[in-house]
Amino acid sequence: QVQLVESGGGLVQAGGSLRLSCAASGRTSRSYVMGWFRQAPGKEREFVAAISWSGGSTNYADSVKGRLTISRDHAKNTVYLQRNSLTPEDPAVYYCAARRGLQAVSPYEYDYWGQGTPVTVSS
Repeated sequence: QVQLVESGGGLVQAGGSLRLSCAASGRTSRSYVMGWFRQAPGKEREFVAAISWSGGSTNYADSVKGRLTISRDHAKNTVYLQRNSLTPEDPAVYYCAARRGLQAVSPYEYDYWGQGTPVTVSS
């Protein structure tokens, strides 16, 4: 089992930045891929970014490329999502997820999920 705990969400002004964290514990290993997803009210959960736990290769959704960076800290067993230039269209609950094997963009391919951290953007 893998436990994921997100933090760092909150209220930010439009144009501002935010860094989300996902702390992993349990039976984590370097074979895991870590992903970030977001879900706005009334919408489906959508892929944002993913990173391979050991190799550091990354993948971003086209809709957010250039406005965020995913990274990881092995020593802290933590994955980060740096969000820049937030807009009023960005509010959502952001979820961290983990899966074994290759990177994936579908939420159905991830096995472990955190509880989510909400991000609100004020105009």
